[in-house]
Amino acid sequence: MATEAEEKLTGKLGDVLNDKTESPRRQVSLRLTVIARLQRNNFDRLVTELNVTRSQWAMIAVVARYPGSTQRTIAEYLEMSEASAGRLIDRLCADGLLERRDRRDDRRARSVYVTDAAHPLLDKLGLIAAEAEGRMFHGFSDDEVEQLRDYLSRIYDNVSRG
Repeated sequence: MATEAEEKLTGKLGDVLNDKTESPRRQVSLRLTVIARLQRNNFDRLVTELNVTRSQWAMIAVVARYPGSTQRTIAEYLEMSEASAGRLIDRLCADGLLERRDRRDDRRARSVYVTDAAHPLLDKLGLIAAEAEGRMFHGFSDDEVEQLRDYLSRIYDNVSRG
């Protein structure tokens, strides 16, 4: 549910997004920007009661998906600096949601794992994400979502090349 300010802004942006004098590429670029902002804001509102940020959830989710990863690898997955990843890992370790363990193969590096305390939070966040995705893709067939995913992957590849 959008705030009143967001509805006004989105309404004005809606005029821009539907401006037929803009090229279709510009319209798509603007829409992607607005959709990303709306999704972030909606997610933030939905998880307020869980006392977790998007960055924290992303970190926990990556560590859960790739248990035993190093700080460097996690930073690469999240496309953030290694120092920023380290600070976030430190915070989540202090909160009891992640833990660092020594590695047998490399004494300099440490592996990162989720703790048992993180699993209920991950479950709740997963449900919230699934509900948000349900709203976002309402009226889309599975084939349409797959086609959109493929298009967005191509856009991501183009943008990530700089």
